[in-house]
Amino acid sequence: MTLSREQARELVENFGGRAILVVGDLMLDRYIYGEVDRISPEAPVPVVRVRREEDVPGGASNVAWNIVALGGRAAVSGVLGEDAPGEALRALLRDGGVDIGGVVSSAGRGTTVKTRIIGEHQQVVRVDWDAEGALEEDLRGRLAEAAAAAVADCHGVIIEDYGKGVVCREVVAAVLAAARRAGVPVGLDPKESHELDLEGGVTVATPNRREVFVAAGMYWDGRRRGGHPLEDDFLMEAVRRVAEKWRPEMLLVTLGPDGMLLVERGGGTRHIPTRAREVYDVSGAGDTVIATSLLALAAGAGHVAAAELANHAAGVVVGKMGTSPCTREELLESLSDGWPG
Repeated sequence: MTLSREQARELVENFGGRAILVVGDLMLDRYIYGEVDRISPEAPVPVVRVRREEDVPGGASNVAWNIVALGGRAAVSGVLGEDAPGEALRALLRDGGVDIGGVVSSAGRGTTVKTRIIGEHQQVVRVDWDAEGALEEDLRGRLAEAAAAAVADCHGVIIEDYGKGVVCREVVAAVLAAARRAGVPVGLDPKESHELDLEGGVTVATPNRREVFVAAGMYWDGRRRGGHPLEDDFLMEAVRRVAEKWRPEMLLVTLGPDGMLLVERGGGTRHIPTRAREVYDVSGAGDTVIATSLLALAAGAGHVAAAELANHAAGVVVGKMGTSPCTREELLESLSDGWPG
């Protein structure tokens, strides 16, 4: 650890004065919870007797939700349909204190909804209504203008790509240019299917293991583990290629139970072991990592300190069921339990 517990707590306290803009694919996550006591006579599937339903922000809007939960201020920029799910998500974000001034409405593009049906604490099925494909030229222009304008009021920007078409070259170029003018850090949570011209303008990029292999142009076998990450030559070659390709100030590769790898531009590579005690659900863990690391950088943390704080926050989130953020109080408790004095 590079920080004392008190230094770490002071950084987290500084989150409160930081405003972060999240640009990306806004989604509504819908949960249907119920009980299972029989198998359907129509097909070999469980019958879920519904007990309650819950809507929460998903995708890029979940990153904003994480920022607010950690004590920061959040704004979002993206595209929402003029439909009931879009209105539901707008209301959730407004009520949660998220600035939605950078959101662009589209009459012809539906809002992405992911519905998860949970029976007896296990996910039975997920049903997606997806807005996919490239944005129309006019919509791209409107979004690029709205996102760039919103950067001026923030202390940092996160580009959150879920592969639904919002994170495109035109929007990214506008956001990077605005961030350079404002002198604020930029975070990227990438999608492996997208090639972006980052112009070396990203402060922190947070790909997972699969994404780093795909971005490196290397074959990835999901069953393969090469022992300790620093001794896995295949993984280290993929990381080296991506660091050269994207040229971020810090590349933070999330490795699930194997923790994280931090590569600093012009510096070394270090392994950060996981802080998770138990893993119930990895949903949203990547959102927590990018939110915490960029918020920490905006609050004055160095690269290693930002990575360590993000690691603690991710350890909290994977111990929960569903897309649930790490709160400021939970992060402080994690620091008290697991940080040196």
